[in-house]
Amino acid sequence: MHRFKDLEIWRLSRKFCSDIYIVTGNFPDSEKFGLTNQLRRASVSIPSNIAEGCSRSSNKDFSRFLEIAIGSIYEIETQLLIALDLGYIEQIKLDELCFNSDRILKMTSKFRSTLK
Repeated sequence: MHRFKDLEIWRLSRKFCSDIYIVTGNFPDSEKFGLTNQLRRASVSIPSNIAEGCSRSSNKDFSRFLEIAIGSIYEIETQLLIALDLGYIEQIKLDELCFNSDRILKMTSKFRSTLK
């Protein structure tokens, strides 16, 4: 087992989640149950799955939770691109968020490879 609060990927993904909440706070009210909800749920899923994986007694189980977190990162990137297409975010904000999500993705993937 790992202490999730000690993992940099957990700390970064928690901050990323806050960033997503801030960005989606500027989305139109009509998106409250659409992209806003989807982005927020997917962003919460990343640190949550990392934390839950830490509680597992085997590396195989932990690896599966990291895989789910990685899936959420890809989901967020897709949804952010849709938000850009719809004019809900600016390119510069998209670039910043994608840079941060890519950093989390790479770190999570590398960490996951050490569990095998």
